[in-house]
Amino acid sequence: MRSLNVLTLPDTALLLSSRLTTARSWLMQQAARCVHAALVLLAVCTTCSALAQGQEALIRKNLAERIPQLPKIDEVTRTPMAGLYEVRVDGTEIYYTDAEANFLIQGQLIDTRSRRNITEERVEKLSAIDFAALPLKDAITLVRGNGKRKLAVFEDPNCGYCKRFERDLQKVDNVTVYLFLYPILGQDSLDKSRNIWCAKDKAKAWQDYMLREQSLSVAQCDTAALQRNLELGRKHKITGTPTLIAADGTRVPGAIGTAQIEKLIATP
Repeated sequence: MRSLNVLTLPDTALLLSSRLTTARSWLMQQAARCVHAALVLLAVCTTCSALAQGQEALIRKNLAERIPQLPKIDEVTRTPMAGLYEVRVDGTEIYYTDAEANFLIQGQLIDTRSRRNITEERVEKLSAIDFAALPLKDAITLVRGNGKRKLAVFEDPNCGYCKRFERDLQKVDNVTVYLFLYPILGQDSLDKSRNIWCAKDKAKAWQDYMLREQSLSVAQCDTAALQRNLELGRKHKITGTPTLIAADGTRVPGAIGTAQIEKLIATP
């Protein structure tokens, strides 16, 4: 017969104490390793950050010295392409350069694998306008259907493309359009914008003129809103009409057709 090893209570307590000591020692070793790894990672990140800052400083310095006519650099960032840096100036203008700014490239960066225009995507993001921040009190509000979808438009009454856009816009339902009169085509545009803004029914005066070619009645009132619209447009570098702004901030320059309007204002 096999003999049985019977542990007394003191023996059991001693065994448990030994195992706890071993476990505690193992946990302390693992904790020490984790702390060491974290410190190494922090050091690497700090080094990378310092190198990145040094690289940016070198690019800024070399470009400023070599191309003094280049506008003040807003930002220098790495691109997905190894060794290529994005140089952003004047808000939304994009250039590319190498790590030492020996070359400066103006053009489009295309990701051939995903068929994405990285430059275009970047400019669109930089050009986006916060819809919620638009001063809607300075716009003419036109509501069709339930008006749930939103669209802001900057237009000049003398703009032929705006008239074409307005005809296509008539085919879009369930939308609220905030029309910012943006008279940038001369004094006549400013006069017509004043007559529209000061009309008893602004929306009707606008549509009568743009869609039905009815003459405008001369009207006078406070036109400070028109000046604010011009300032707003200059601030966001709106240089042509029509310019559309969707609820998500997406900006589309130029007249687009009904199908494209529907896509732009489509709710998720």
